[in-house]
Amino acid sequence: MNEHTTIDPIAELRAMRAVPFERARAIPKSAYTSQAFLDAEIEHIFKKEWYCVGRVDTLKNKGDYLTVDLAGQPIVVVRGNDGVVRALANVCRHRMSTIAHGAGNKKTLVCPYHAWTYSLDGKMRGAPAMRQNADFDRKDYCLPEYRCEEWLGWVMVSLNPDATPVAEHLSEVAEIIQDYDMQGYSELFKETVVWDTNWKCLAENFMESYHVPVCHAATVGGVSEVDGADELELPLGRKTFNYHFNYKDEGFKLAIAHPDNTRLKGERRRTTVLLTIYPGMMISLTPGYYWYLSLHPEGPGKVRIIHGGGMSRDFSDDPEAEDLFRQAHEVIAAVQTEDQGCTEKVYRGVCSDAASPGHLSHLERPIYDFAGYLMERVAH
Repeated sequence: MNEHTTIDPIAELRAMRAVPFERARAIPKSAYTSQAFLDAEIEHIFKKEWYCVGRVDTLKNKGDYLTVDLAGQPIVVVRGNDGVVRALANVCRHRMSTIAHGAGNKKTLVCPYHAWTYSLDGKMRGAPAMRQNADFDRKDYCLPEYRCEEWLGWVMVSLNPDATPVAEHLSEVAEIIQDYDMQGYSELFKETVVWDTNWKCLAENFMESYHVPVCHAATVGGVSEVDGADELELPLGRKTFNYHFNYKDEGFKLAIAHPDNTRLKGERRRTTVLLTIYPGMMISLTPGYYWYLSLHPEGPGKVRIIHGGGMSRDFSDDPEAEDLFRQAHEVIAAVQTEDQGCTEKVYRGVCSDAASPGHLSHLERPIYDFAGYLMERVAH
Protein backbone atom coordinates (compact mmCIF):
# COMPACT_ATOMS: atom_id res chain seq x y z
CA MET A 1 0.00 0.00 0.00
CA ASN A 2 1.33 3.45 -0.88
CA GLU A 3 0.62 4.84 2.57
CA HIS A 4 3.44 2.70 3.96
CA THR A 5 5.96 5.03 2.32
CA THR A 6 4.48 8.20 3.83
CA ILE A 7 3.05 7.22 7.23
CA ASP A 8 5.45 6.96 10.18
CA PRO A 9 4.31 4.03 12.39
CA ILE A 10 6.42 5.24 15.32
CA ALA A 11 4.83 8.70 15.19
CA GLU A 12 1.37 7.10 15.01
CA LEU A 13 2.18 4.80 17.92
CA ARG A 14 3.48 7.75 19.94
CA ALA A 15 0.27 9.66 19.23
CA MET A 16 -1.81 6.67 20.28
CA ARG A 17 0.02 6.46 23.61
CA ALA A 18 -0.20 10.21 24.19
CA VAL A 19 -3.93 9.79 24.88
CA PRO A 20 -4.94 8.57 28.37
CA PHE A 21 -6.13 4.98 28.45
CA GLU A 22 -9.69 6.03 29.24
CA ARG A 23 -9.88 7.66 25.79
CA ALA A 24 -7.35 5.53 23.90
CA ARG A 25 -7.74 3.79 20.57
CA ALA A 26 -6.19 0.54 19.35
CA ILE A 27 -2.66 0.30 17.93
CA PRO A 28 -2.41 2.07 14.52
CA LYS A 29 -2.65 -0.14 11.45
CA SER A 30 0.76 0.95 10.13
CA ALA A 31 2.44 -0.80 13.07
CA TYR A 32 1.11 -4.10 11.67
CA THR A 33 1.56 -3.61 7.94
CA SER A 34 4.83 -1.66 7.63
CA GLN A 35 7.90 -3.68 6.66
CA ALA A 36 10.11 -0.88 8.01
CA PHE A 37 8.40 -1.12 11.39
CA LEU A 38 8.89 -4.91 11.41
CA ASP A 39 12.57 -4.43 10.56
CA ALA A 40 12.84 -2.10 13.56
CA GLU A 41 11.10 -4.69 15.78
CA ILE A 42 13.61 -7.34 14.72
CA GLU A 43 16.56 -5.02 15.31
CA HIS A 44 15.49 -3.41 18.57
CA ILE A 45 13.30 -6.09 20.15
CA PHE A 46 13.95 -9.63 18.92
CA LYS A 47 17.73 -9.17 18.68
CA LYS A 48 17.88 -7.76 22.21
CA GLU A 49 15.22 -9.41 24.36
CA TRP A 50 14.87 -12.93 25.78
CA TYR A 51 13.10 -15.47 23.59
CA CYS A 52 11.48 -18.68 24.85
CA VAL A 53 12.43 -21.84 22.92
CA GLY A 54 10.42 -24.25 25.07
CA ARG A 55 10.44 -26.18 28.33
CA VAL A 56 13.53 -27.47 30.10
CA ASP A 57 12.12 -31.00 30.30
CA THR A 58 12.29 -31.33 26.51
CA LEU A 59 16.08 -31.18 26.92
CA LYS A 60 16.39 -33.44 29.95
CA ASN A 61 19.10 -35.81 28.65
CA LYS A 62 22.68 -35.15 27.56
CA GLY A 63 22.65 -34.59 23.80
CA ASP A 64 19.01 -33.55 23.61
CA TYR A 65 18.74 -30.62 21.21
CA LEU A 66 16.34 -28.37 19.35
CA THR A 67 16.86 -25.83 16.60
CA VAL A 68 15.32 -22.41 16.17
CA ASP A 69 15.80 -19.21 14.17
CA LEU A 70 15.91 -15.99 16.20
CA ALA A 71 16.01 -12.66 14.37
CA GLY A 72 17.50 -14.39 11.34
CA GLN A 73 20.12 -16.31 13.32
CA PRO A 74 20.05 -20.15 13.16
CA ILE A 75 20.60 -21.54 16.67
CA VAL A 76 20.95 -25.03 18.13
CA VAL A 77 20.06 -25.37 21.81
CA VAL A 78 21.62 -28.48 23.33
CA ARG A 79 22.25 -30.07 26.73
CA GLY A 80 25.96 -30.82 26.99
CA ASN A 81 27.74 -33.73 28.57
CA ASP A 82 28.31 -31.50 31.59
CA GLY A 83 24.53 -31.07 31.98
CA VAL A 84 24.56 -27.42 30.90
CA VAL A 85 22.03 -26.21 28.30
CA ARG A 86 23.73 -23.97 25.72
CA ALA A 87 22.61 -21.96 22.71
CA LEU A 88 25.17 -22.28 19.91
CA ALA A 89 25.35 -20.76 16.46
CA ASN A 90 23.97 -23.46 14.17
CA VAL A 91 26.47 -22.63 11.42
CA CYS A 92 29.56 -24.65 10.51
CA ARG A 93 32.83 -22.71 10.73
CA HIS A 94 33.96 -24.15 7.38
CA ARG A 95 31.66 -23.37 4.45
CA MET A 96 28.88 -22.06 6.71
CA SER A 97 26.23 -24.74 6.28
CA THR A 98 23.65 -25.14 9.01
CA ILE A 99 24.52 -28.18 11.13
CA ALA A 100 21.57 -29.49 13.14
CA HIS A 101 17.96 -29.62 12.00
CA GLY A 102 14.71 -30.24 13.83
CA ALA A 103 15.06 -31.73 17.31
CA GLY A 104 16.36 -34.97 18.81
CA ASN A 105 19.46 -36.33 20.50
CA LYS A 106 23.06 -36.28 19.27
CA LYS A 107 26.41 -37.32 20.72
CA THR A 108 28.18 -34.71 18.59
CA LEU A 109 27.20 -31.96 16.16
CA VAL A 110 28.26 -33.05 12.67
CA CYS A 111 27.98 -30.76 9.67
CA PRO A 112 26.07 -32.56 6.88
CA TYR A 113 28.21 -30.91 4.21
CA HIS A 114 31.83 -31.94 4.98
CA ALA A 115 31.49 -33.68 8.36
CA TRP A 116 33.28 -31.07 10.43
CA THR A 117 32.40 -32.23 13.93
CA TYR A 118 31.82 -30.30 17.15
CA SER A 119 31.33 -31.37 20.75
CA LEU A 120 28.06 -30.53 22.49
CA ASP A 121 29.76 -27.49 24.05
CA GLY A 122 30.67 -26.15 20.60
CA LYS A 123 34.36 -27.07 20.59
CA MET A 124 35.72 -28.64 17.40
CA ARG A 125 36.36 -32.38 17.56
CA GLY A 126 37.58 -33.02 14.06
CA ALA A 127 37.71 -31.91 10.42
CA PRO A 128 38.52 -34.44 7.67
CA ALA A 129 41.27 -33.76 5.11
CA MET A 130 42.52 -30.51 6.67
CA ARG A 131 46.08 -31.58 7.55
CA GLN A 132 47.61 -30.06 4.41
CA ASN A 133 46.40 -26.55 5.27
CA ALA A 134 49.28 -25.16 7.32
CA ASP A 135 47.17 -22.44 8.96
CA PHE A 136 44.32 -24.69 10.10
CA ASP A 137 44.10 -25.17 13.87
CA ARG A 138 40.94 -26.80 15.16
CA LYS A 139 41.21 -24.82 18.43
CA ASP A 140 40.27 -21.74 16.35
CA TYR A 141 36.98 -23.29 15.26
CA CYS A 142 34.50 -23.25 18.15
CA LEU A 143 30.84 -22.54 17.52
CA PRO A 144 29.88 -19.07 18.82
CA GLU A 145 27.69 -19.18 21.93
CA TYR A 146 24.66 -17.04 22.78
CA ARG A 147 23.08 -16.26 26.13
CA CYS A 148 20.98 -19.17 27.38
CA GLU A 149 19.34 -19.48 30.80
CA GLU A 150 16.82 -21.71 32.53
CA TRP A 151 13.96 -19.94 34.30
CA LEU A 152 11.07 -21.59 36.16
CA GLY A 153 11.13 -24.57 33.82
CA TRP A 154 11.67 -22.60 30.59
CA VAL A 155 14.70 -22.30 28.30
CA MET A 156 15.33 -18.68 27.36
CA VAL A 157 17.78 -17.47 24.70
CA SER A 158 19.06 -14.01 23.82
CA LEU A 159 21.37 -12.71 21.10
CA ASN A 160 22.19 -9.78 23.38
CA PRO A 161 25.35 -10.41 25.45
CA ASP A 162 24.30 -7.59 27.78
CA ALA A 163 20.76 -8.83 28.42
CA THR A 164 19.73 -8.64 32.07
CA PRO A 165 19.68 -12.15 33.62
CA VAL A 166 16.22 -13.66 33.22
CA ALA A 167 15.67 -14.20 36.94
CA GLU A 168 16.26 -10.50 37.52
CA HIS A 169 14.45 -9.38 34.38
CA LEU A 170 11.31 -11.33 35.34
CA SER A 171 11.60 -11.33 39.14
CA GLU A 172 8.14 -9.85 39.58
CA VAL A 173 6.58 -12.56 37.41
CA ALA A 174 8.13 -15.18 39.68
CA GLU A 175 6.61 -13.45 42.72
CA ILE A 176 3.13 -13.28 41.18
CA ILE A 177 3.01 -17.01 40.38
CA GLN A 178 5.20 -18.40 43.15
CA ASP A 179 2.42 -20.54 44.64
CA TYR A 180 1.75 -22.23 41.27
CA ASP A 181 5.14 -24.01 41.19
CA MET A 182 5.42 -23.47 37.42
CA GLN A 183 8.80 -25.20 37.23
CA GLY A 184 7.04 -28.37 38.37
CA TYR A 185 4.77 -28.63 35.33
CA SER A 186 5.78 -31.19 32.69
CA GLU A 187 5.39 -30.70 28.94
CA LEU A 188 3.11 -33.18 27.19
CA PHE A 189 2.91 -31.71 23.69
CA LYS A 190 4.72 -29.17 21.53
CA GLU A 191 4.50 -28.07 17.90
CA THR A 192 5.56 -25.22 15.64
CA VAL A 193 3.08 -23.65 13.22
CA VAL A 194 2.86 -20.55 11.02
CA TRP A 195 -0.28 -18.41 10.84
CA ASP A 196 -1.20 -15.71 8.33
CA THR A 197 -1.37 -12.78 10.70
CA ASN A 198 0.91 -10.19 12.27
CA TRP A 199 2.62 -11.36 15.45
CA LYS A 200 1.13 -8.46 17.42
CA CYS A 201 -2.42 -9.40 16.41
CA LEU A 202 -1.89 -12.74 18.13
CA ALA A 203 -0.08 -11.23 21.11
CA GLU A 204 -2.90 -8.77 21.70
CA ASN A 205 -5.47 -11.52 21.30
CA PHE A 206 -3.87 -13.37 24.20
CA MET A 207 -3.65 -10.27 26.38
CA GLU A 208 -7.35 -9.56 26.52
CA SER A 209 -10.29 -11.73 27.50
CA TYR A 210 -12.79 -9.35 25.89
CA HIS A 211 -12.94 -11.62 22.82
CA VAL A 212 -13.44 -14.86 24.76
CA PRO A 213 -17.26 -15.00 24.97
CA VAL A 214 -17.55 -14.40 21.19
CA CYS A 215 -14.46 -15.91 19.55
CA HIS A 216 -14.52 -18.90 21.90
CA ALA A 217 -18.26 -19.37 22.29
CA ALA A 218 -17.98 -23.03 21.26
CA THR A 219 -15.16 -23.87 23.68
CA VAL A 220 -14.12 -21.90 26.78
CA GLY A 221 -16.44 -18.93 26.41
CA GLY A 222 -18.89 -20.45 28.86
CA VAL A 223 -16.40 -21.59 31.52
CA SER A 224 -14.22 -18.45 31.73
CA GLU A 225 -15.91 -15.69 33.67
CA VAL A 226 -14.86 -12.34 32.19
CA ASP A 227 -17.95 -10.14 32.38
CA GLY A 228 -17.80 -7.85 35.38
CA ALA A 229 -15.22 -6.24 37.65
CA ASP A 230 -15.46 -9.07 40.16
CA GLU A 231 -14.57 -11.73 37.61
CA LEU A 232 -11.68 -10.15 35.71
CA GLU A 233 -8.67 -8.40 37.20
CA LEU A 234 -6.59 -6.16 34.95
CA PRO A 235 -3.53 -4.89 36.82
CA LEU A 236 -1.38 -2.20 35.28
CA GLY A 237 1.23 -3.57 32.90
CA ARG A 238 4.89 -3.61 33.86
CA LYS A 239 7.91 -2.73 31.73
CA THR A 240 8.70 -6.35 30.90
CA PHE A 241 5.26 -8.01 30.97
CA ASN A 242 1.55 -7.62 31.49
CA TYR A 243 -0.91 -10.01 33.04
CA HIS A 244 -4.48 -10.54 34.05
CA PHE A 245 -6.54 -13.13 35.86
CA ASN A 246 -9.72 -14.94 35.06
CA TYR A 247 -11.57 -17.64 36.91
CA LYS A 248 -12.51 -21.10 35.73
CA ASP A 249 -15.78 -22.80 36.47
CA GLU A 250 -15.20 -25.63 38.96
CA GLY A 251 -16.58 -28.11 36.44
CA PHE A 252 -13.32 -27.72 34.47
CA LYS A 253 -11.49 -30.07 36.85
CA LEU A 254 -7.93 -29.80 35.52
CA ALA A 255 -8.09 -26.01 35.77
CA ILE A 256 -8.85 -26.22 39.49
CA ALA A 257 -6.21 -26.97 42.13
CA HIS A 258 -5.86 -30.67 42.93
CA PRO A 259 -7.10 -31.68 46.41
CA ASP A 260 -3.48 -32.51 47.34
CA ASN A 261 -2.34 -28.99 46.42
CA THR A 262 -1.89 -27.04 49.65
CA ARG A 263 0.02 -24.11 48.09
CA LEU A 264 -2.94 -22.35 46.49
CA LYS A 265 -5.49 -20.78 48.81
CA GLY A 266 -9.01 -19.44 48.39
CA GLU A 267 -9.85 -18.02 44.95
CA ARG A 268 -6.32 -18.79 43.76
CA ARG A 269 -7.43 -22.43 43.56
CA ARG A 270 -9.58 -21.61 40.52
CA THR A 271 -7.58 -18.69 39.14
CA THR A 272 -5.96 -18.71 35.71
CA VAL A 273 -3.02 -16.34 35.33
CA LEU A 274 -2.57 -15.07 31.77
CA LEU A 275 0.98 -13.80 31.37
CA THR A 276 2.38 -11.93 28.41
CA ILE A 277 6.15 -11.71 28.76
CA TYR A 278 7.45 -9.23 26.22
CA PRO A 279 7.93 -9.49 23.40
CA GLY A 280 6.17 -12.72 22.48
CA MET A 281 5.88 -15.30 25.27
CA MET A 282 2.31 -16.02 26.38
CA ILE A 283 1.47 -18.42 29.22
CA SER A 284 -1.97 -19.49 30.36
CA LEU A 285 -1.23 -20.95 33.78
CA THR A 286 -3.99 -22.77 35.63
CA PRO A 287 -3.58 -24.74 38.88
CA GLY A 288 -3.67 -28.01 36.92
CA TYR A 289 -2.22 -27.37 33.47
CA TYR A 290 -0.54 -24.76 31.29
CA TRP A 291 -0.33 -23.91 27.64
CA TYR A 292 1.93 -21.39 26.00
CA LEU A 293 2.85 -19.58 22.80
CA SER A 294 6.23 -18.21 21.80
CA LEU A 295 5.87 -15.83 18.85
CA HIS A 296 8.34 -14.75 16.20
CA PRO A 297 7.49 -12.63 13.13
CA GLU A 298 8.12 -14.17 9.72
CA GLY A 299 6.96 -11.06 7.87
CA PRO A 300 4.29 -8.40 8.43
CA GLY A 301 1.57 -10.97 7.70
CA LYS A 302 3.07 -14.18 9.10
CA VAL A 303 3.95 -15.36 12.59
CA ARG A 304 5.85 -18.48 13.62
CA ILE A 305 4.42 -19.99 16.80
CA ILE A 306 6.06 -22.45 19.17
CA HIS A 307 3.07 -23.86 21.00
CA GLY A 308 2.87 -26.42 23.78
CA GLY A 309 1.23 -27.48 26.98
CA GLY A 310 1.50 -29.74 29.98
CA MET A 311 0.27 -30.63 33.42
CA SER A 312 1.09 -29.84 37.03
CA ARG A 313 2.87 -32.53 39.00
CA ASP A 314 0.01 -32.32 41.49
CA PHE A 315 -1.94 -34.47 39.01
CA SER A 316 0.89 -36.88 38.17
CA ASP A 317 -0.49 -39.70 40.35
CA ASP A 318 -4.15 -38.94 39.77
CA PRO A 319 -5.84 -41.91 38.04
CA GLU A 320 -7.95 -39.48 36.01
CA ALA A 321 -4.99 -37.32 34.94
CA GLU A 322 -4.44 -38.83 31.50
CA ASP A 323 -8.08 -38.54 30.54
CA LEU A 324 -8.36 -35.04 32.03
CA PHE A 325 -5.37 -33.81 30.06
CA ARG A 326 -6.61 -35.44 26.87
CA GLN A 327 -9.82 -33.45 27.31
CA ALA A 328 -7.85 -30.27 28.09
CA HIS A 329 -5.62 -30.80 25.04
CA GLU A 330 -8.68 -31.14 22.82
CA VAL A 331 -10.04 -27.89 24.22
CA ILE A 332 -6.68 -26.13 23.75
CA ALA A 333 -6.49 -27.30 20.13
CA ALA A 334 -10.02 -26.06 19.48
CA VAL A 335 -9.23 -22.73 21.14
CA GLN A 336 -6.14 -22.39 18.95
CA THR A 337 -8.21 -23.02 15.83
CA GLU A 338 -10.66 -20.32 16.93
CA ASP A 339 -7.81 -17.89 17.68
CA GLN A 340 -6.25 -18.55 14.30
CA GLY A 341 -9.50 -17.73 12.56
CA CYS A 342 -10.02 -14.56 14.60
CA THR A 343 -6.47 -13.19 14.33
CA GLU A 344 -6.14 -13.93 10.62
CA LYS A 345 -9.40 -12.05 10.06
CA VAL A 346 -8.00 -9.13 12.08
CA TYR A 347 -4.88 -8.92 9.92
CA ARG A 348 -6.89 -9.17 6.73
CA GLY A 349 -9.03 -6.28 7.95
CA VAL A 350 -6.04 -4.24 9.09
CA CYS A 351 -4.72 -4.31 5.52
CA SER A 352 -7.89 -2.71 4.18
CA ASP A 353 -7.90 0.93 3.07
CA ALA A 354 -11.09 1.28 5.10
CA ALA A 355 -9.48 0.13 8.37
CA SER A 356 -8.92 2.50 11.27
CA PRO A 357 -8.31 1.72 14.96
CA GLY A 358 -11.34 1.99 17.23
CA HIS A 359 -11.53 2.92 20.90
CA LEU A 360 -10.36 0.33 23.44
CA SER A 361 -12.65 -1.32 25.96
CA HIS A 362 -11.74 -1.17 29.65
CA LEU A 363 -11.10 -4.92 29.23
CA GLU A 364 -8.23 -4.18 26.82
CA ARG A 365 -5.89 -2.34 29.18
CA PRO A 366 -2.97 -4.74 28.44
CA ILE A 367 -3.00 -3.69 24.76
CA TYR A 368 -2.43 -0.08 25.76
CA ASP A 369 0.48 -1.16 27.98
CA PHE A 370 1.91 -3.33 25.19
CA ALA A 371 1.83 -0.33 22.84
CA GLY A 372 3.92 1.57 25.38
CA TYR A 373 6.50 -1.20 25.40
CA LEU A 374 6.68 -1.23 21.59
CA MET A 375 7.02 2.53 21.39
CA GLU A 376 9.80 2.62 23.98
CA ARG A 377 11.82 -0.18 22.34
CA VAL A 378 11.36 0.69 18.67
CA ALA A 379 11.60 4.46 19.06
CA HIS A 380 14.97 4.05 20.73
